[in-house]
Amino acid sequence: MARKKQWMPSSRAPRPAPPDASEKAVIVAACEAFIGDFLKPRFLPQIRPTQWNYVVDIQGAWAAGRYRFFQRYRSGMEHNRGEEFNAPFARIDRIGPNRFDIYWMRHTGKWWRLHTGVTLVEALRILETDGILHPV
Repeated sequence: MARKKQWMPSSRAPRPAPPDASEKAVIVAACEAFIGDFLKPRFLPQIRPTQWNYVVDIQGAWAAGRYRFFQRYRSGMEHNRGEEFNAPFARIDRIGPNRFDIYWMRHTGKWWRLHTGVTLVEALRILETDGILHPV
C-alpha cells in the first residue's frame, strides 16, 4: 500500500537576526586577537616547507553569522607546487546576542556541534582549552 505524502514543519531552528555592525566588529576583533595571540604562536611558530602540503598561515573569516578558523596550506608537490588551499578546523555560530555554538570540522568534512549557548569569552576559552578544536 502506498503511503500518502504530506508536508511537515521543519525541525530546523530559525536563523537569528544578523548582528549589528558594532557587535560583528567586536566578534571579528576578538577572534583575530585569539588567532594572533594564541593559535599562531602555539601551532605555527615557523613555516616548514616540505615536499607535501604544509601549513603557511592560520586565519579566520566571518560569513553568514559564523566565524570559521582555518589553516592555509601550500603544496610542495611537483605537479602543483605553490598552490594554496584552506582547511577549516573550528567555527563559532552566532545564535543570538552574545550566544554562540561551537563546531568542530570532522575528518569526514562535516561540522559537528560540540558546545551550545556559550558567550564569546567562554567560546574563546573553550577553543583554547579543548584539544579537539585545535588545528592539526
